[in-house]
Amino acid sequence: MRVTNHHNLAAPIVKALSRDDYTRGKSHRSVTQLIDSPRVRILRERHWDSLEEDISEKLWSVLGTAVHKVFEDHSGEDVISEERLFVEVDGWVISGAIDLQDADGPSDYKCTSVWAVIHEKVEWEYQLNAYAWLMRHAKGVHSKKLSIIAVMRDWNRRQAESSDDYPQAPIATLDIPMWSDEEQDAFMDHRIELHKEAEFRNLVDDRLPDCTDVERWTRPTTYAAKKTTNKRALKVFDSMEDAEAFLEKRGHADSKWHEVEVRPGVHVRCDQNWCRVAEFCDQWQEQQ
Repeated sequence: MRVTNHHNLAAPIVKALSRDDYTRGKSHRSVTQLIDSPRVRILRERHWDSLEEDISEKLWSVLGTAVHKVFEDHSGEDVISEERLFVEVDGWVISGAIDLQDADGPSDYKCTSVWAVIHEKVEWEYQLNAYAWLMRHAKGVHSKKLSIIAVMRDWNRRQAESSDDYPQAPIATLDIPMWSDEEQDAFMDHRIELHKEAEFRNLVDDRLPDCTDVERWTRPTTYAAKKTTNKRALKVFDSMEDAEAFLEKRGHADSKWHEVEVRPGVHVRCDQNWCRVAEFCDQWQEQQ
C-alpha cells in the first residue's frame, strides 16, 4: 500500500502515525479478522500494491492505541491486561489479544464515536463473545459478563446537559449481551468455515463470499416526518406508515407544509471506501 502525505504533515507526525506494532501471533486469523469480511481481507491482499492511504487517516487508530497503552499501564494486579490467547479448531489457530480480563470476564477498550455508543455496534457483541469463547477454550474460564469501555472522541458537554439520551460523560462502560456457550461455539465455527471457504474460492478464482450488511456498515432507509421548509426532521421512522401516521395524528397529513422525506439507506463502508477496495469489488460494482 502506498502511503501519501497530501496535507504536508511534519516529519515527526508522519513517523508517529506510520508506526504499526500489531501482530496476530502465530495464528491463521485473529478474532478481529475472523469477525470481519473475508472478501475485504482477500481483495486487500490481491491489490495491496495498488491501494493508497493518506497518513492523516491513521490518526484515530494511533490515538486508540495510545488510549490502550495508558489504561494498560495502570491496570493493577487484580486483572490480566493485553493477554493473547490461542485456540486450534480443525487445523486453524485462532488468536485474540484481550484488553482486560477480570473476575467477571473480558473487556475491550474502544476509542470511538458517540454514534457508535448510542447504537452499540453489533461488531462489539461479536468480538466480546469471541473473547469469551477464547477464554473458555484456552483457559477453562467461564465469563459472567462482557464489557466495552468506550472513550468518545467527539463527546459534547452541551448535548449531554440537554439530553438524557446522550452519554453523560466522555467515557462509559457498556454491558454487552453474552451468548450461551453453544451460541458462541456455533458462531465461531461458522466464521472459521466462512473464511476457509473464501480461501478456497480465492485459489480457484471463483466469486468471493459477499459482504453482509453488518460488514458493510449498512444504515437502513429511514422516513423523516418534517416541515417542507426545514431540513431537520420532526421525527425519523423506520417505515413510511409510521411517519405518515405521526403526521396524521398531528393533523398534518394533507398539509402542503409537511411531508415525509425518504432518506435512502447507505452502505457506509462501501460508499466512503473505508474498506479501501471498493473499486476492485464486484459485489459493490454490480450495485452501481
